[in-house]
Amino acid sequence: MTDAPEKLDRLVMEVRRGALTLAVLLALREPHYGYSLRKKLAMRGLDIDEGTLYPLLRRLEEQGLLNSHWQQEEGRKRRFYRIDRGGEIALAAMRSEWSGLNGVIDQLAESN
Repeated sequence: MTDAPEKLDRLVMEVRRGALTLAVLLALREPHYGYSLRKKLAMRGLDIDEGTLYPLLRRLEEQGLLNSHWQQEEGRKRRFYRIDRGGEIALAAMRSEWSGLNGVIDQLAESN
């Protein structure tokens, strides 16, 4: 099967996409601008490129899960993002779902 690596990459990306949203919402319980958020996630072992992060931030803000504001920092204007009330509600639901799924997956992995 010549396209197996591409199919595998797509499957991995599907899993990663949901995890990135959850990770970004968790990280934005304190304000960050894009680069500082990327650094925080990378320090925890989650690399995310700008081409993925910035569209995700815009989408989450449009969905009412984040708010943002411009702020002068280190001589530059930066757009800071932070989770808002809608994001906190979504985060709680996502964490609950993630926890349940992890439990099921762990049980399935152990039974084989």
